[in-house]
Amino acid sequence: MNRSLLARAATIAAAVAAITVGVAGPASAHVSVNPKEATQGGYTKVTFRVPNEKDNANTTKVEVNLPASSPIGSVSLKPLAGWTAQTETSKLATPIKVHDSELTEAVTKITWTADANSAIKPGQFQEFDVSLGPLPETDQLVLKALQTYSDGDVVRWIEEPTSGAEPEHPAPVLKLTKKDAAPAAAAAPVAAVATSTDSDKDSSNGTAYGIAGILLGLAGLVAGLLAYRRTAQRG
Repeated sequence: MNRSLLARAATIAAAVAAITVGVAGPASAHVSVNPKEATQGGYTKVTFRVPNEKDNANTTKVEVNLPASSPIGSVSLKPLAGWTAQTETSKLATPIKVHDSELTEAVTKITWTADANSAIKPGQFQEFDVSLGPLPETDQLVLKALQTYSDGDVVRWIEEPTSGAEPEHPAPVLKLTKKDAAPAAAAAPVAAVATSTDSDKDSSNGTAYGIAGILLGLAGLVAGLLAYRRTAQRG
């Protein structure tokens, strides 16, 4: 009976694990941006992580598009050995000010191209670092990406997020928070102190209960010894 129950439990566990891997596997292979959040008006360094999803082809080119509707004044690329990086600019419908200078153009596309020995091979991934700023005053930046393989296939990570299920090829998204959201975080230490105080109270109560339990245990032990002594004397 016990063996049967154990066998069923093992079967169920294996099925759950298989389902979990099946669900989590594709999501982990998406082109992503890290960190996923930054502050409006500030500067940040983001990393685009690009995994190779194919078993029989290498990733030879990666293209990331920056939205022209929410332009970024400064875009700097970190050199990556074996990869050539190029940027493309577009004329802005509305000029933006950066450090007291008015910009009429902004970078709207970044393209990384691998040399013959540096392509992303099956089972591997590569990371591309970019410095961005000042970030626009918008809720998020949808950074659409294209991934080109050595067999000519192009995977378009351009589907924008929705309130429903995650799309098959989601675009990387950088969430942007307002500057005035930062002071709210300062209240966290106060909450931590209150939590610590409550914890101290709980700890004191626990200690008192523990002492009381020990005393009751000793009393019971003494009572037991006395009872045993009386029984022995009667014998």
